[in-house]
Amino acid sequence: MSLDHKLSFQLYSAREFPPLGEQLKTLSALGFTNVEPYGDLYEDLAGFKVGLQANGLSADSGHFDLAMLESQPERAIEIATALGMKNIIAPWLDPEDRPVDAAGWKALGDRLETLNGVFTAAGFKFGWHNHDFEFTLLDDGSMPIEHLLGGNGVGLELDVAWVVRAGIDPLPWISRYSDRLLAVHVKDIAPAGENLDQDGWAHLGQGVVDWKAIWPAVAASSARVAVLEHDQPADWRRFAQESAAALLSLQAN
Repeated sequence: MSLDHKLSFQLYSAREFPPLGEQLKTLSALGFTNVEPYGDLYEDLAGFKVGLQANGLSADSGHFDLAMLESQPERAIEIATALGMKNIIAPWLDPEDRPVDAAGWKALGDRLETLNGVFTAAGFKFGWHNHDFEFTLLDDGSMPIEHLLGGNGVGLELDVAWVVRAGIDPLPWISRYSDRLLAVHVKDIAPAGENLDQDGWAHLGQGVVDWKAIWPAVAASSARVAVLEHDQPADWRRFAQESAAALLSLQAN
């Protein structure tokens, strides 16, 4: 992998600590050059774009609600074009919307392939962002992720720590989808019983995910963006600063 940016940040990590303008200013001061936005931030598209430009930040990828992508693909293209994005990512599926068997997941994979055709034709790459539920065994022994990415051209933004949370070794999956990875989420899991107020997540390098073993496989993949994320940080600035140092250390080794 040849990273387009040494430091990228998922803005969802700072959602509970407004204002956005101060977040962008802080990230720029810490050496970040790229951010990954999500749905709420697109409401003031012009203002967000100005904030990025003022702080020397790009947004190579963005998260978009699946329902919006299917019902308003032209709006997603408008947003991605305005922000100079390369990757459009579908990040989540509510529990009540998740298929219960392989056939259902394959049907969802077919829907993603339809979206892939739309966004590829518009000049973007399209991918799915995983959590843990895509790596749980179905009755036939397969996993949802295999059907989402089956025989189609949909890319993957692999959230490694969610794979670990599912009790799965991420290395075989990084290898399997090495040429399908658009981006990777870099995050860490606190030791059992710790950081319960932070949903069990940790700053990069301070948890149990063996990033020193995992990083070489990530670096050998096709991913061009490695995005730092913490789903529930107690102090987002401290998370950004300490995790940035840990990520730079991984890249240097």
